[in-house]
Amino acid sequence: MTASASPSQVLADLEACIDRAVQAAGGDTRALDPGHRHPFHWPPHPVSADYHVLPSDWTGSAVLSTHGEEFEVQVAKTGSGVFGRVVGLWNEAKGSDLAEVLQELAIGAEPLLRRQAAIATAIGRPGRFTGSTQELTPSELVQLLYCTDRDVAMGATREIEVHASTGVYTPALIHILEDRRHPYRRVAQWCVLDMFEDLPSFCPTEPLQQRAIDAVKQLLWTAENDFARVVYKAGVVLGGHVCTDPAGRALIECVQAPSKYGRRSAIHAVFHLAEWCPDLRAEILGALEQAAASDEEPDLRWFAAHMLSDITAGETEHVTEPKFPEELAPAHA
Repeated sequence: MTASASPSQVLADLEACIDRAVQAAGGDTRALDPGHRHPFHWPPHPVSADYHVLPSDWTGSAVLSTHGEEFEVQVAKTGSGVFGRVVGLWNEAKGSDLAEVLQELAIGAEPLLRRQAAIATAIGRPGRFTGSTQELTPSELVQLLYCTDRDVAMGATREIEVHASTGVYTPALIHILEDRRHPYRRVAQWCVLDMFEDLPSFCPTEPLQQRAIDAVKQLLWTAENDFARVVYKAGVVLGGHVCTDPAGRALIECVQAPSKYGRRSAIHAVFHLAEWCPDLRAEILGALEQAAASDEEPDLRWFAAHMLSDITAGETEHVTEPKFPEELAPAHA
């Protein structure tokens, strides 16, 4: 975090970022499925090391054209083949001739260039971002939570966590949970929920904690999908991490939420709430009894009945949650 900022400014910049994203999507505010997180590792293993290419062998040069840019390439021609490495990208390739090497270099550099472009897009900068996330402002780090690359977003999460106690991020993070407009909000919401597992670090006062709990509850209450397992995680945060009386009561209410995804998450999470908040046990059992008898989704009636049985029996493990038919179809974005 390279520059100070006020919480209100970070929030205003986030709202502007969301507006830009909606405009870029042609006004479409549906949440997109971000897919799975794919951890990023760079640089890749240098192939030249496997063939003992010497520093003195890199005598040739070429140019790699990709992503609208030109990159300097150092070339080594040896008895084992032709080797190339892109200056500044830490990427190497081997081929039978220079053309093949350049083709392989373009393929090999793609993950890095695509990642850098995704970062730049998320924070509203042109081209690709070649710096470190530690150089970003608080506003940019918050916007980076919306990155289409989930691994990038998780990296921003770690940077934000370091400065949680400053309070500069809190209003913006709560707003992300309330966001119903940015197409990639599920990525950002998952990251915020991950941070809010330690809610007092970001929300040290009861009023702030209540605002966060209300935002998580509304996410459960209105969820139209469970992309990125956001809705599942929302329940776990309230019932397995925050575990205060207000969080527990909000979660119990969500057993009757309009959203079937929210109800499923709450039915699961009250199992853990019953362990951490035994004073709420009677209310938990009552909510599950009602769900088992009257939920409009047969799978959720079954799920609630089994959770009720598991809690009553004092089980330490619970039945696996059901999946809805649309979640069994091929993933879409």
